[in-house]
Amino acid sequence: MARDLDKLQRSILRMAGAVEEAIYQATRALQERSPSLARQVVEGDSQIDNLENEVQDECLKILALHQPVAVDLRRCCAVLLICTDLERMGDLAVGIAERAIVLSKLPQPAIPDRVARMTHGATRMVRMSLDAFVHQDAEAARAVIRMDDEVDEDNAIIITELIGGMKTTADQIEAGLSLFSAVRHIERIADHATNIAEDVIYLVEGELVRHHPEAITRV
Repeated sequence: MARDLDKLQRSILRMAGAVEEAIYQATRALQERSPSLARQVVEGDSQIDNLENEVQDECLKILALHQPVAVDLRRCCAVLLICTDLERMGDLAVGIAERAIVLSKLPQPAIPDRVARMTHGATRMVRMSLDAFVHQDAEAARAVIRMDDEVDEDNAIIITELIGGMKTTADQIEAGLSLFSAVRHIERIADHATNIAEDVIYLVEGELVRHHPEAITRV
């Protein structure tokens, strides 16, 4: 079983790497108004889907053949959950890329300064949550969860600014709506990073912390 678990770990990390790259390229395409970079993200989504299938198949094989218990069972369950969040992150990266393609054809909208900060915060959460998984670090995972409030705050401020801009400048409505959608996708990526961090805590401590804030804030 150890060999199959090692193979599973390599597969989920390959998927994580592909998703991280997709998020990086999508957010860069948005900021640089690069349709060619955005199209690479859209075209690469099938690779992420294939990796998701590979991870799920390997998990099911381990469960069927080895009937793992204790920490090995938690690892399989955590990987299945993380795999789902990674796939959804990949879909969100595609959504950002699609908005970037639309925006590249429109007059340059006024992009709020906080978008770059929010993007940095969300991508940092993704990196930290995956590092916490690799190192099985529950405290690092809790730090990721606490970061989500900052991204949510940035999201709320940006949305307010965008709505205000669309009200005062009619010809910016289409661009504003596309940017609105992209920002929401970035916020949801942070939410999925939070989910991964919660799964790490489950893997390491055997504790389900979703909907239990007292377990998250404990130091």
